[in-house]
Amino acid sequence: MPIKIPNELPAVKTLECENIFVMTEHRAITQDIRPLKILILNLMPTKVDTETQLSRLLGNTPLQVEIELIHTSSYRSKNISEEHLLSFYKEFSDVRDRYFDGMIITGAPVEKMEFEKVEYWQELAEIMEWTKTHVHSTLHICWGAQAGLYYHYGIKKYMLDEKLSGVYAHTVDYKRSILFRGFDDVFYVPHSRYTTVRREDVEAVPELRVLASSEKAGVYTVTTRGGKQIFITGHSEYDADTLNKEYTRDKNAGISPKIPENYFPGDDDTKPPLLTWRAHATLLFTNWLNYFVYQTTPYDINEIKDKKITEFL
Repeated sequence: MPIKIPNELPAVKTLECENIFVMTEHRAITQDIRPLKILILNLMPTKVDTETQLSRLLGNTPLQVEIELIHTSSYRSKNISEEHLLSFYKEFSDVRDRYFDGMIITGAPVEKMEFEKVEYWQELAEIMEWTKTHVHSTLHICWGAQAGLYYHYGIKKYMLDEKLSGVYAHTVDYKRSILFRGFDDVFYVPHSRYTTVRREDVEAVPELRVLASSEKAGVYTVTTRGGKQIFITGHSEYDADTLNKEYTRDKNAGISPKIPENYFPGDDDTKPPLLTWRAHATLLFTNWLNYFVYQTTPYDINEIKDKKITEFL
């Protein structure tokens, strides 16, 4: 089944070239079914890339998914045109009275800052509080996961000795988790960050459970009961060349970054990187949409505020 996104969003052409079924708004209104309504708070500076990456993964399911994009009103990205924001994005004030089956809060390049020092922190905190009553399941990615763990549970982030950049082996810790149904014993995920959360801090909170982790990259997935809030510390959504773009950007900025680990063949950055995580990334998002959104969200979307789930899934 297709993903429904705005007709002129740049991601449409990219996804159609990849043979991913995209349904335009015009065609979708002729179908008499209720699509899943997914809200994306896109905090990444590379907004078009992130829109495409998430749309690709959300579109590879047998469900009809309707995406809406929002950005912060308290901070305007300098890397995207005002025209693009006005055409495809809303502000939180435009959606705060509505309900959504799912939401994604992306990462952001502000992890070296204290949370309260981030320009849009108060607005983000308001949005995260709102998700408790207006979103059935919220997926937080990378810095978004650290921000969510800090806001909801007071879990701090810690600076690493050096940037964690590369593609790392992971394993599922909680074998009964349906979020990882169908996963292999070992799967790979890209990471790109300067900070981390400590496993012992997460495990000290009874409302949380670690689902998957990496020996090198640490905690990868944390969930609340029922998956109301899910925290992903890596970037499963990344394209094959995203880490390379970041690596090149840092080199050009004079940062002298290390070569991303397990990414270029033979650690030779003149060779095209290998894509080793796409299948598991697709399965992760498919499982989230199916088991944590579609299977448990109320048909009447306004009943989300009253929905209670008490078990770990």
